[in-house]
Amino acid sequence: MTILFGPSGIGPVKEAIKNLEEFSKLGIKSCEIDFTYGVYIKKKEDAEMIGKKAKEFGIKLSIHAPYWINLNSLEKDKIEKSKQRIIECCRIGTYLNAYRIVFHSGFYGKMSKEETYENIKNRILEIKKEIEEKKYTPKLAPEIMGKINVFGSIEEIKKLTLDTNCECCIDFAHILARYKEDKIAYTLNLFKEKKELHLHYSGIEYNEKGEKRHKKTNEEDLKKLIKLLPKDKEIVLINESPYPLEDSLLGIRLQKELKN
Repeated sequence: MTILFGPSGIGPVKEAIKNLEEFSKLGIKSCEIDFTYGVYIKKKEDAEMIGKKAKEFGIKLSIHAPYWINLNSLEKDKIEKSKQRIIECCRIGTYLNAYRIVFHSGFYGKMSKEETYENIKNRILEIKKEIEEKKYTPKLAPEIMGKINVFGSIEEIKKLTLDTNCECCIDFAHILARYKEDKIAYTLNLFKEKKELHLHYSGIEYNEKGEKRHKKTNEEDLKKLIKLLPKDKEIVLINESPYPLEDSLLGIRLQKELKN
């Protein structure tokens, strides 16, 4: 089993390469570039340089797309803007050599879960068609979500992977918040056909509606997750706590301890 631990966040463009070098020295093997408030790496040459250096340092890159995406909006303009935000991530991600584009798919709103699923499925197929035509290389990875009123249950994301041939992001903090139990073994079994797994983890604060906020990773919870991870896959494990680098290093330490 190969687990590539890494933080969410690479820092501003001017600091990205320095940060990647520092990550590499610490044993970090992955990093998710945080475009959650907008795609801030604009220039092709900047993206190519960051991607080249990440490869030299042995760090696998992924991207988290902007938060304001809703592929199930009642407003056509919002749907198109949502699609374009994902496609722009794919464009920049190609230059970065990023392998996944993680995104929040949308909200149920006033629609049934079945209608919401069909709408989101069809829009992902439309996005896939466009990125394939443009020869963009990252794979789409809709994320399992932590709030009960948001599209993205374990089963919905699993069905999307089958119906659209997309990848996925399994967020175990979100799963705990959504279901009030960790469901680690169940979820890993459901996605057992995947050769690679892209995972998020952290501590999580939640209530009856689901996720409230991320918090520092609990050592025992992370140890349990590492023990249950399949031994025959490459796994990217991105930490989204308020202390993503510190908690990624915790993961590296725990894995070494569990091997000994």
